[in-house]
Amino acid sequence: MLGVNNIDVGYNKSRVIHDMSFKVNPEEILVIMGRNGMGKTTLLKSLIGILPSTSGSIKLGDQEIAGMDSYQRVRSGIGFVPQGRMIFPSLTVTENILSGARGNVAQSTWDEIYALFPVLHEMRKRKGGNLSGGQQQQLAIARALVANPKILILDEPTEGIQPSIIKDIGRALKEIRNMRKIAIIVTEQVVSFMMDVCDRVLVMERGRFIHEAYRDSLNSDKIKALLAV
Repeated sequence: MLGVNNIDVGYNKSRVIHDMSFKVNPEEILVIMGRNGMGKTTLLKSLIGILPSTSGSIKLGDQEIAGMDSYQRVRSGIGFVPQGRMIFPSLTVTENILSGARGNVAQSTWDEIYALFPVLHEMRKRKGGNLSGGQQQQLAIARALVANPKILILDEPTEGIQPSIIKDIGRALKEIRNMRKIAIIVTEQVVSFMMDVCDRVLVMERGRFIHEAYRDSLNSDKIKALLAV
């Protein structure tokens, strides 16, 4: 679904991502882990086009997207949920969701979103700023889903969220994958969340991947040790 080959990404003359390559398979949930400052958010910004890569290739299916602007990548099928959620506090829940839409939204899409996140239906007329952190995170995911992406990318979705809502978000991501038949990339630091949702994990250190494991061979103690270095 997504193929990344030999990309370099940085700020001015400082390189953060070094000659990185990886792929995401159709309907796979890939979790990218790493401590703060290791390049996770920079990598996601390069995938969505907020921070262009200086070399290499990024393909969504058979389409090269590395030279596209962010809005073109969204049109091609990338959905993005940024770190910190970034919902519009003065807009209602419904208006926030519609801000991610391209044209009219089918009733079936609304039904799917409200089935995934019933609280958003209950609070659809409330201002986004009046929702809790966990509810805002669900709103940010719904906003990305309304455009019917081929791949959903989330940057640390559990940050600042209470444990009970973290479980709800994990459940929702697996339901989204099964319902929409899409691939999902998540950056994360919480090992228990990773263990709950992932099909595969990559651990990042200073702009490079240093460890890869599939679900059937995951060793949480090893992951924790790598994150504690």
